[in-house]
Amino acid sequence: MQKIIVNKKYNNKKLKDVICSTLPQISPNLFFKTLRNKDIKVNEKRVHENITVFEGDEILVYIPDSKIDSNFQLDIVYEDENILVINKPYNIEVVKTNNQKSLTDYVQAKYSDQEFKPSPCHRIDRNTSGLVLFAKNKEALEVLLNKFKNHEIEKHYLALVYGIPKEKSKKCEAYLFKDSKKSKVYIYDDFRKGSQKIITIYNVLQEYKDSNTALLDIQIETGRTHQIRAHLAHLGYPIIGDRKIWH
Repeated sequence: MQKIIVNKKYNNKKLKDVICSTLPQISPNLFFKTLRNKDIKVNEKRVHENITVFEGDEILVYIPDSKIDSNFQLDIVYEDENILVINKPYNIEVVKTNNQKSLTDYVQAKYSDQEFKPSPCHRIDRNTSGLVLFAKNKEALEVLLNKFKNHEIEKHYLALVYGIPKEKSKKCEAYLFKDSKKSKVYIYDDFRKGSQKIITIYNVLQEYKDSNTALLDIQIETGRTHQIRAHLAHLGYPIIGDRKIWH
């Protein structure tokens, strides 16, 4: 089962457009077959038509993993004898953390005849889409992991946020505390016991004054749990579509 919460981008859009865009492993043919079988729920009600959905709607798609697997296509952006760059879609882990297949599972299945199974050199969150770099041999893996460790490879994130920062470019510092018992992350301007320093850099790429939103280019000098989402919200610029409340 796949779950989607409709964000502002897909407000007043057709069900098919939302599902096929959000879950690229589901083809249009599979979508309509699932729809005919009434295996899609919108706000807990089964639907059999390509209805219009709105921001905040909850969509549940009941499709066995075996059917999704056969329709999943890797979006290979670049490949040579040493590396592989994959455009990871939303709603899939880079490395398996549950019973659902991960991006690494799909990549290694494609290259199952190779002596060295391609390995990811970094990760991005399940709900983040973007480029993931894989090494195709042991030597490349060692080199790339070392370069990531030494910050010789830059990672940039694009975030569409509510609000338009007055400063168009800024290096922001704060302190993040992760409460594992409550599964919550807290951001403070000053050091608190148990907190870790975080550094987030943003550059405003585009301003949308009619909707009071902005597109930011983000870089992080520290990689803490939910750093970008929590830090931006703390600064007053929460990411559009992020339903989690940060403290």
